[in-house]
This record gives sequence, C-alpha cells and structure tokens, in this order.
Amino acid sequence: MKVISVNISEKKGTVKSPVPQIELRKNHGIVGDAHAGNWHRQVSLLAVESLEKMKEKIPSLKPGDFAENIMTEGISLHTLPIGTFLIIGECELEVTQIGKECHKGCEIRNITGECIMPTEGIFAIVRKEGTIYPEDEIRIGYDRKN
Repeated sequence: MKVISVNISEKKGTVKSPVPQIELRKNHGIVGDAHAGNWHRQVSLLAVESLEKMKEKIPSLKPGDFAENIMTEGISLHTLPIGTFLIIGECELEVTQIGKECHKGCEIRNITGECIMPTEGIFAIVRKEGTIYPEDEIRIGYDRKN
C-alpha cells in the first residue's frame, strides 16, 4: 500500500495539480490547499483503482482530476471504517468521512460526467503533521487515541 500522487488546488470544486510533496498541519490540513481548515474534511483520498474504473469511460483521467489530495494504491479506501488511522510516512491521518455529496456546478462532474468521490473517496483529519511524498508507504491502524 502506497501513495501514488499528492495534489493540491487553490480553489474548491476544481481539479488538483500534482506536487512533489504536501505539508500537513494539525488542526489545518494541507498547507496551500483550498480545503485546509479546522474541520472534518482536511484531506481527501482516492484509490488509483477507482480512477482506473473511470478511465474505461474517460481514458485521459489522471491523479488530481477528482480533487483528491492523496491518490493511493493497494488499499480499498471506501471500505475502511470511520476512525481508522492511516500512517503515511511521518504523518497520521484519521478517517472521518466516507464519500460525500457532490455539489451542483462541480467542475469535476462537468468534465467527467460523473464523480466517484461521493462513493469511493474518503476524508480525514491530520493527527500527526509532517510531509507526505509519492511512493510513501501507507500503514493502517485502528482505535488509536491521541
């Protein structure tokens, strides 16, 4: 299980662009990302396996197109229970939400025709800050209290 891509955007509701690394801050999320803030959806994650399913319809799709911050490989994200800890590099995330309601006028939905974030994307808060890079290993933990 590993990170495939890390992505940010300056504006909500838009595709995100891959970057060399992301800096995570507790009670904030990702430095420089539009979704950062002290709320329950600081970081969004999507599995590359979900992207591959959508590429059957739209072959040009790439990491960041569904506005996910972290694209993963080898983990069925949407089956993780809320409260699961994801240890990525030196950082720890806690899963807070599975899926989301897609808002009208979403650039991603307009481009792709449908969005997989409502069913297969997950959201998390930062429990331990640090830097995440593509290729970082992902480990899963449960029921950990900080």
